[in-house]
Amino acid sequence: MRSSASQPLLKAALWDMDGTIVDTEPYWIEAEHALVAAHGGQWSHEQAMQLVGQSLVFSAGILQQAGVKLESREIIDTLTAQVVSRVRASVPWRPGARELLDQLHEAGVRCALVTMSEGPLAREIVASLPKPYFEFVVTGDTVTQGKPHPEAYLKAITLLRQEDPDLSIHECVALEDSAPGVAAALASGVVTVAIPHIVPLPADPARATWLSLEGRTVADLQELVVRRNGFPSGDFGLEEATVRSNSLD
Repeated sequence: MRSSASQPLLKAALWDMDGTIVDTEPYWIEAEHALVAAHGGQWSHEQAMQLVGQSLVFSAGILQQAGVKLESREIIDTLTAQVVSRVRASVPWRPGARELLDQLHEAGVRCALVTMSEGPLAREIVASLPKPYFEFVVTGDTVTQGKPHPEAYLKAITLLRQEDPDLSIHECVALEDSAPGVAAALASGVVTVAIPHIVPLPADPARATWLSLEGRTVADLQELVVRRNGFPSGDFGLEEATVRSNSLD
């Protein structure tokens, strides 16, 4: 991609994984139900929705409150193993995600994976992709504070800056599906796109909202970078982009 003096350049895309690239949330919810049931408890839909987009450490604590008599590490390992097993049998890709990844790769836009899932699951997903789209993978077991804290996104930006010290947060776009993920991305300062999936998200002028990644292009992301840099106060004029995108989907 090329930019002019008057147009900032999209340099990097930071991708959430569960719910954004792959529809693994049903796998996680199924694993949670099974684990709680094995300990004689019951797991409701409302409880499961509390965990969407959260760190696995946070999720383990909620499951312990629901009666799971295991240490946090055991809970995380049990859930992850079940989801990995399901992914090995069938990767549930989200519409448009692989196509946009491929476009970014062809355009020379760097990509990083920023997920609260741990290394074993992230590696399975990355290995299922046809090309090495992700330059870096930041997982929940490589940070001390999970989403909604911005640590994972800030770590990804630090890694990207090792090769490009001049990289600005305003040249990076994050793609997220959940409230904790969106909050983490916004707190890091990057341009943020919400693609709500399992849990609806309220409107927010600080980010864009797309109903799907299907049909989305590098040019769409580039437009958001331009809009962000045109509205430095924080209200980036993304309401217009949101309305336009929703009317097209």
